[in-house]
Amino acid sequence: MDTVIEPEKLKELYYYLKLTRDFDEEARKLFKQARFGGTYFSAVGQEATTVVPSFLLTKEDIVAPSHRELGANIGKKVPPKVIMAQIYARKTSPDKGKSHPCHYGYAPLNVITPASTVAAQIVLGTGAAYGFKLLGKKNVAVSFFGDGATSRGCFHEALNFAGVHKLPIVYICQNNFWAESVPLRLQTALTDLSDRAKAYGFPGISIDGNDVMLVLKTCKEAIDKAREGGGPTFIECKTYRWYGHSEIDPADYRSPEEVEYWKKRDPIPAYEKYLLDNELITQEEIDEIQSRIRKEIDEAVEYAENSPFPQPEEALEDLYYEGGENA
Repeated sequence: MDTVIEPEKLKELYYYLKLTRDFDEEARKLFKQARFGGTYFSAVGQEATTVVPSFLLTKEDIVAPSHRELGANIGKKVPPKVIMAQIYARKTSPDKGKSHPCHYGYAPLNVITPASTVAAQIVLGTGAAYGFKLLGKKNVAVSFFGDGATSRGCFHEALNFAGVHKLPIVYICQNNFWAESVPLRLQTALTDLSDRAKAYGFPGISIDGNDVMLVLKTCKEAIDKAREGGGPTFIECKTYRWYGHSEIDPADYRSPEEVEYWKKRDPIPAYEKYLLDNELITQEEIDEIQSRIRKEIDEAVEYAENSPFPQPEEALEDLYYEGGENA
């Protein structure tokens, strides 16, 4: 057996993958019960592509996610109760309940709050990587986005800048073959989106995004290379979201056969089997992890539902920076 991280870390990674899956399914259920407003953007089925890259980062490294990157936050070890408060838009969330329920961000762990504009987080992540280079820091930025974002102008501007300056950044594209309700074949004539990286002078790799061990190996190599000054990498993870664009989208534009095909390629049971087959985890440990996760999710829901909503006048706060020596 050849693993790229310590066996104990592989077990820890399993916990974060399962926490992301169970948290996500719980949030879907809570939305259907009208326990919070707005909508909810599930990423069930795509967990390997978000949890794994964030899990490999240090606290100081920066994550620039989009609105569907619950796993990127959990993999970066953002507390579940903070994330649930964000979904509930409560005052105890990182943005004090002022943004959309799924705009997860957490400054203490360097997770940038997503912008609402598709692909804008790619620019922010690239800017953070430029900052690391200017300051001479050995840190890395990881930006997450979907296949639809690669058709946006700011995506190309950001990758061009990163290629020119050889920035310490890894771009993770979650190609789930649908940009909301638009199929990939109507977005681009490309088969592999990683081919786009050729135009900007750095490597592009396409992989099975549902293979946890493959995602782990590929992302670790790219992150290590970026940290050592080797420049950016574009990784296309081919994966699938099981549900609609959001919980108000029945996604009936997809065939049942297509959805069923991808559900049979669920990354988490496959990873669990890998760990059991290689005696890296026991069934007793899996049961213990499941109990721990259930307790943490229950506590997160209780925390969010007992937290206050922000007051209307608080919308005028935090518009300008009020601290610092020149204030």
